Amino acid sequence: MTTDQTTLFALLAFVFVFLIWGRWRYDLVAFVALLIALLTGLVPKELAFSGFGHPATVIIALVLIVSRGLSNSGAIELVARYLVDSSRKLATHITIMSGLAAALSALMNNVAALALLMPVDMQAAKKAGRSPSLSLMPLSFASILGGMITLIGTPPNIVIAEFRGVALGEPYRMFDFAPVGLACAIVGVAYVALIGWRLLPAERKSADAGEELFELADYVAEVSVPEGSAVIGKQVRDLDELAGKSDIEVIGLVRRGKRKSGLARSVEIKAGDVLVVEASPDSLEEALGNMGLEYVGKGEGILGRDDLILSEAVVQGSSRLAGRSAMSLRLLYRYQVALVGVSRGGKRINQNIRKLILQPGDVLLLLGGDDRLSDTTLRLGLLPLADRGQRVIQRDKAWLAVAIFATAIVIASMGIVYLPVALGCATALYVLLNIVPIRDVYTSIEWPVIVLLGSMIPIGGALQSTGGTALIAGGIVDLSVGFSPVVVLTLLVIVTMTLSDVMNNTATAVIAAPIAVEIATRLEVNPDPFLMGVAVAASCAFLTPIGHKNNTLIMGPGGYRFGDYWRMGLPLEILIIVVSVPAIVFFWPM
Repeated sequence: MTTDQTTLFALLAFVFVFLIWGRWRYDLVAFVALLIALLTGLVPKELAFSGFGHPATVIIALVLIVSRGLSNSGAIELVARYLVDSSRKLATHITIMSGLAAALSALMNNVAALALLMPVDMQAAKKAGRSPSLSLMPLSFASILGGMITLIGTPPNIVIAEFRGVALGEPYRMFDFAPVGLACAIVGVAYVALIGWRLLPAERKSADAGEELFELADYVAEVSVPEGSAVIGKQVRDLDELAGKSDIEVIGLVRRGKRKSGLARSVEIKAGDVLVVEASPDSLEEALGNMGLEYVGKGEGILGRDDLILSEAVVQGSSRLAGRSAMSLRLLYRYQVALVGVSRGGKRINQNIRKLILQPGDVLLLLGGDDRLSDTTLRLGLLPLADRGQRVIQRDKAWLAVAIFATAIVIASMGIVYLPVALGCATALYVLLNIVPIRDVYTSIEWPVIVLLGSMIPIGGALQSTGGTALIAGGIVDLSVGFSPVVVLTLLVIVTMTLSDVMNNTATAVIAAPIAVEIATRLEVNPDPFLMGVAVAASCAFLTPIGHKNNTLIMGPGGYRFGDYWRMGLPLEILIIVVSVPAIVFFWPM
């Protein structure tokens, strides 16, 4: 290997390790890697930020804005509410919701599709008195599968399409992914609806689990002790009987910003102390009245005294709160919203809530005025757990929004207008018609994904220019020497799918696309089957909650553990390999 190749592979190893570790956000990891590539000369300075102007990056940003417009118009909400009925049997409900998720994901970004359907599914589960964990994972997996059907359904398809334009002279069109993607989606949705949900651990299937999740009984919350409270002068252990009547548990005490060690059972309570409790929102409200306590922040005069409501929301990977604490963001003073409690998959939290470093998948209990909560949820990139009417739906513009979007897709598919231009026109019309208010345009975009893609595209180019792709492709070809190209394709799909399970699927597509073309060149066969194999495999991240953002979103609300995903996901990945490889070879002959 040359010096440049050695340096580049070391840099990619850095990216892999830190993406898998997850301590740093993936966009920061990718941008640091780009800076290192520039400093070491692997990426010429002329191409330093070429990834940010790449068509794939622009398309992804525009698709996210258009998805917001379809959501704001109420078009999808009306369809979902018409089809969802909580009285249906579980298997029927999962089949309908999974089919709807797959269909929507083919027409819009699959993360946006899940964000729209997730509150609907949870409300249906609540009405039916069952655990949402039974239906949320099938819903997430179905949304990922549906995104494989069209160009705009998932970022890896956009990356692969634009890479083909650079490598082979013509990008894939809107529905070039449909034959293979549709086959995988139909088989995959059938699996998650009929078999997959039955493979979840037994404790996720009980009715009690559903009740606990909806009541969020595993919230760790903080409440303050005001002057005149009935608990002043008592030890923490003395509160057991009173706390039991309100169905809460006192698990700690914070004084002057520092949490006392252990459960602080023998500490005498003073005015100004903060009690750490485990409770549901309803139980917490009852305890405040019984024990003379109040929400942290309310007594400081920032929130006000009237018209306060509690709201539950999930931290997304792209949220401004991910990797930060409420205190570091100055949530209370900057947004006039207080973080009351945090639920983290049933784990007991031993830190101060306001100083806790929040993670994607955490469920937050927020307190504030209705208008403040709505604005803060949007600005911080949080996903509301339930439909609380926070978004103003412009239902009279539903058909107009659909017509604009459909027109953009049709003219782009026919080759009349370049896809980014068509989506740009749709976005402009949405803004002019106030379907997407101007203030929401930039908040609709997942900026960490944009930074990731803009940073990784030049590194992917360096992988080609230094001969790195040739080395990797040669290794895969040598490993399968003597076998047919179909076997090499299967091996590429497996390797790519494994990478996608542990790192961001967009980054996986950027790295694997040039390797696919290099393998095809060495085998002297059509590169399209190998590019399609990468597109399918990069999207199929079903083994972990970190491979795809949709899996991260459902982790907290569904009460899932890290090890729950592979139970349902491993058979699905095997099934996708079995279905996709023959379909690719049939529709895209070698």
